[in-house]
Amino acid sequence: MGKRESRSARPAFRRAARRGVPRAVRRAVRRLPAVLIVGAVLFGLGAPAHYTCAPFLSAAPLVAAPLHTLRATVTAALAAVAVAVGLVVYHRPSDTGEALAEIATIGAVSLVALGINRIARRSDQQLASARGIAEAAQRAVLPAPPSRIGGLRVAARYVAAQADARIGGDLYAVQDTPHGVRVIVGDVRGKGLGAVEAVAVVIGAFREAAEQEPTLEGVAGRLEHALQREGARRANLRPDSVDRTEGFTTAVLAELPPGEPVFRLLNRGHPAPLLLHADGRIGAADPAVPALPLGLGELGVWPDRAEEREFPAGSMLLLMTDGVTEARDAGGTFYDPRAGLTGCRFKNPEALLDALVADVARHSDGQAADDMALLAIRRGERIEQHFVESIDRFRGRTSCEDVPEGIGGFGRSAWNPPGMSINVR
Repeated sequence: MGKRESRSARPAFRRAARRGVPRAVRRAVRRLPAVLIVGAVLFGLGAPAHYTCAPFLSAAPLVAAPLHTLRATVTAALAAVAVAVGLVVYHRPSDTGEALAEIATIGAVSLVALGINRIARRSDQQLASARGIAEAAQRAVLPAPPSRIGGLRVAARYVAAQADARIGGDLYAVQDTPHGVRVIVGDVRGKGLGAVEAVAVVIGAFREAAEQEPTLEGVAGRLEHALQREGARRANLRPDSVDRTEGFTTAVLAELPPGEPVFRLLNRGHPAPLLLHADGRIGAADPAVPALPLGLGELGVWPDRAEEREFPAGSMLLLMTDGVTEARDAGGTFYDPRAGLTGCRFKNPEALLDALVADVARHSDGQAADDMALLAIRRGERIEQHFVESIDRFRGRTSCEDVPEGIGGFGRSAWNPPGMSINVR
């Protein structure tokens, strides 16, 4: 058995045709070459000898060429020629010259179909190469976070709306800092290289500010300044461009302090995170006071305020971009992640993201209109010691004592030596 062709080897037209086309229609179109050949056989056997089915047989390989692989196109071509020869033998026409001309025509059309398939495959290889470069750039800008950080389990996912586009304006980052684990999930307005540049600016500013700023409000202020500076740079490069305030970024910042069963949020115009409890309940962490996205500081000044919420043991915090909430079904109904996940229980963040991505794809029939960036964080059920290397590095301290395993009634206020944080895993 031959190797299954990789996704990149599939014709580009076939992948492009998926976008905006219902799944049932795609399946029907893919089966069209076989339908044409079967129809030609039935027509040829039932119709008088002077009727021809050559148009059906000629169309079969032409339809297969942009939709299927080279092997499938060759199969359709050979089947069309074989059926044409078989019908000639079956009918034994008096004018064999005309019959042979039809067979030759079908053969010539089949060769043209093979050429079309080759061109499509070459174009697909170029797209695959471009996609590989895009994926490398995405990994550089949005590296996958570690599965465990600061005593928490973390999983991230980036799902592109289009098969051939892997770079967009959605972003996420996780940073272990002296102030706890800090997280950002955001969505830069726009697409293409301009959005990628803005993503790089936001991620770079976040990683620096997360280490240095003692509060989330300070981190947000640094991000605001970085985006305004980037907007001014672009305005100088393109003086005739539109207002630079169009380059805004919606974002939600989260902080999970070491040893505390809470998390702090600062939302700047972004979809509210969800808190999934261990018993299947889900709550939305909506901001008390809505705020404008980052990068719109020129429109006014308002104080940022981080909100603190409980983070019970065994629960998970889900942050997402609007590609999730704006996914629609055939009737135009938006996807509701809270309704879709209520009552479900997940062992780890990876399982949660897998289920969410699958449910969004089911709801939208695989026709998502926007990229999705997802980040899930789980707080474990047992308390144990956790050494945060970044705290040691910045405080210049090292931990020298061990916590006996299984000690009962142990809490953060009971014992906390210098340089050590008590975390929940």
